[in-house]
Amino acid sequence: MIVANDATVKAGAFFPMTAKKVLRAQTIALENRIPTLYLVDSSGVFLPLQEDVFPDTDDFGRVFRNNAVMSSLGVPQITAIMGMCVAGGAYLPVMTDTVLMTEGSGLFLAGPSLVQAAIGQKTGAEELGGAAMHAEISGTVDFKEPNDHLCLSRLRSLVGKIGVRGSETGREVFSRVEFDVVRDAPLFAAEDLYGLLDPGPGASNVYDMREVIARIVDRSEFDEYKVDFGRTVLCGYARIGGRAVGIVANQKINQSQTVAMGPAAGTKRTEFGGVIYTESAQKAARFIMDCNQSLVPLIFLHDVNGFMVGKDAEWSGIIRAGAKMVSAVATSVVPKITVIVGGSFGAGHYAMCGKAYDPRFLFAWPTARYAVMSGASAATTLAEVRAKQVERGGVALSEEQRKAIYDEIKATYNAQADPRYGAARLWIDAIVDPVRTREVLMTALEATALNLEVGRFNVGVLQT
Repeated sequence: MIVANDATVKAGAFFPMTAKKVLRAQTIALENRIPTLYLVDSSGVFLPLQEDVFPDTDDFGRVFRNNAVMSSLGVPQITAIMGMCVAGGAYLPVMTDTVLMTEGSGLFLAGPSLVQAAIGQKTGAEELGGAAMHAEISGTVDFKEPNDHLCLSRLRSLVGKIGVRGSETGREVFSRVEFDVVRDAPLFAAEDLYGLLDPGPGASNVYDMREVIARIVDRSEFDEYKVDFGRTVLCGYARIGGRAVGIVANQKINQSQTVAMGPAAGTKRTEFGGVIYTESAQKAARFIMDCNQSLVPLIFLHDVNGFMVGKDAEWSGIIRAGAKMVSAVATSVVPKITVIVGGSFGAGHYAMCGKAYDPRFLFAWPTARYAVMSGASAATTLAEVRAKQVERGGVALSEEQRKAIYDEIKATYNAQADPRYGAARLWIDAIVDPVRTREVLMTALEATALNLEVGRFNVGVLQT
């Protein structure tokens, strides 16, 4: 079902008949469970007729109510903002599951003139609610596109990956297209993966996780979600062996992020690769929910140090955001497959769909490290605790003795973090040669597609 504003008629404003027409389209989509697309370019309610558009049961507000009900019943909705989207018209896009926005468009509850009249603040349209601001700072927009043509192309790609709910026996639930081994091969050699990570137990690897993704997905094509927001976690849609997947991966390169709130709002900060920040957790949680809404299996690529700590992180609500991500992973009903590429430490392991969160398969590269924290971090903490215990008994430890305690603890932790240790205890299903990652994932996805039963997604109470 497609609902599109015509901005050449009264700036796409909602007249009484406009609302009635949109509500009828939504009713058809709701009753028949038809995925719905909104192409938005609207100034909102036509103010001279507000009494006939705004207040009643079957007026403008019912559109947003229907957005929420359709979402709760699993009807996918995607919006492309392709012009101005103002006042009440700004709610419709964000009430849907996925939001695309073209550069030059605007999304705000009140335009620059009304903002100045209401609160005396002077601001331009781009700074107030442009595509770049919503993509990087507010995080409202999922895909920022340069123009209408590329926006529609992205829309087709996303729609093509939507699964089929309530499939009868013999019909696949998850999206799959015809696959050709040669035509759909990645554009880059899998052997390149050997050069990305240092296999040493104490190695601090810095690399672009997109390089891994480009070597495991069909044609190296990746529809990346919220590219400019929460940049230490990568999310996006792709195909592997013709099958649609959603990928959640840790980014190991340090990232620059614009601060959205607080005294430092508007300034840039550096975020450490492999660490999950508040914006990263919020982004991943929403993406995971979107994949469940559209019936897209999930693949998690781990190289995670954990969640960010410190005053700034706590003030930003890192615990609340982390809880949201963990809840989305825990209640996810689509198949989940986990690959531990590098480190997988602490609560980051849980949030990235660790063993306790029901991945259908859990694989690891030989470079994987799997523990509550790294050997060096654990050894530093525990060695200090043990030294203080000894010193309370009146024994002074030399530097050599302290180092011996540190080395002993670190060696134990490193041994337990080795993927062979985990595989021997069935924490890991298989240790995978990096160049076989794509092959292994294709087999795993084929296995998950055999089960046509997918429960109703119900995320429960989120710490919003």
